[in-house]
Amino acid sequence: MPRADPKSTTPRGTIWVAVLGPDACQEVLQNKDRAFVNGDGWSVLIGPFFHGGLMLLDSEEHLRHRRIMQQAFTRSRLENTVDVLNPAIDSALDAWTPADGFRAYTALKTLTLDLATDIFMGGAEGSTESEISSVKKAFVDCVQAATSVVRYPVPGTRWKRGLDGRRVLEDFFRQYLPARRSHETDDLFSVLCHIESEAGQRFSDDEVVDHMIFLLMAAHDTSTITISTMMQYLGQHPQWQDRCRAESLALGTPAPSYTDLDGLDSLDLVMKECLRIVSPVPVMARRAVHDTQVQGHFVPAGTYAAVVPHFTHHMSQYWPEPERFDPERFADHRREDKVHRYAWEPFGGGVHKCLGMHFAGAEIKAIMHHLLLRFDWHVDADYVAPLNFTSLPFPSDGQPVDLRLLATS
Repeated sequence: MPRADPKSTTPRGTIWVAVLGPDACQEVLQNKDRAFVNGDGWSVLIGPFFHGGLMLLDSEEHLRHRRIMQQAFTRSRLENTVDVLNPAIDSALDAWTPADGFRAYTALKTLTLDLATDIFMGGAEGSTESEISSVKKAFVDCVQAATSVVRYPVPGTRWKRGLDGRRVLEDFFRQYLPARRSHETDDLFSVLCHIESEAGQRFSDDEVVDHMIFLLMAAHDTSTITISTMMQYLGQHPQWQDRCRAESLALGTPAPSYTDLDGLDSLDLVMKECLRIVSPVPVMARRAVHDTQVQGHFVPAGTYAAVVPHFTHHMSQYWPEPERFDPERFADHRREDKVHRYAWEPFGGGVHKCLGMHFAGAEIKAIMHHLLLRFDWHVDADYVAPLNFTSLPFPSDGQPVDLRLLATS
């Protein structure tokens, strides 16, 4: 392994390999010979900012944390979460002012972070608007620091802003920790303070803070990307927007239950197609801890691997006309995603498959349901989102849509 520089998280002469295509991705993500680890892979990118998150843990430590964490994402808890989401979404959308060129991504990022604060923390009682703004900025700084070229705490660099952001987030959550420990409520922060595995294991204070920082980042950033992509393509394909709206109207309620959301079949097809077109996490990092092979290619110990689901999602041999928006790919009569077990992998795979995928699906569909009942929107057919891949992909122009109040709303 290359000698590490003690002042940097990245070893000199680091070797990365790209893992492309579903066969290779499956081999690395399933990790049957336990050659690859998550922690060392992700830590070189985001370790200083999101250390302790479930995605950065391995082996017995990962298993212990996952066994505890899964108690926070049971169906009954998800049902309760959706019940809380509905009024919060409805209230937040009251602040949207329809207009031509409405910046959907920008508005959605504010919405999802506000929802995460409400749902995950039960609100941030006593916090000023300035403090909440600092928290939002801290999340952005931590995420964007992952691809910083200068990986030293030099003032003015993304890396330094990320380190400062991490301290802001730690201080923010620690001030609320004692209250959440003393009294159990339904918000995720409190749940993490009180849940335990079947063996009676619980999270320490430090572990709760680490998980909250990671989960709030994961919950609002990835959902924002997907909803923004859905708004773009529904704006460019009005027949699908009308089809999804008809199903939402057929529910007969502005406050759908978790079960109701499961029945929004067309919206589910659109969501899956948008997760394919723009993978919210386009690359997953791993590191080989002993010599191994991937698809017959020798990978020496110490090598970093970039598993790229975004590439797989655009391979024409698995997805005919991969750049075309076609939600019917996922319909029962086609199921192009079934051509290979890892043809569609937006939530990863193996023991590290995203534990919050069902929460994410429910949140995305709940927000879209409210948008469809309240607004209609148009996006020029020739528009191509200028995606910025500095960290997680986002449209650098804020995702403009021509937004209108629905005539019946």
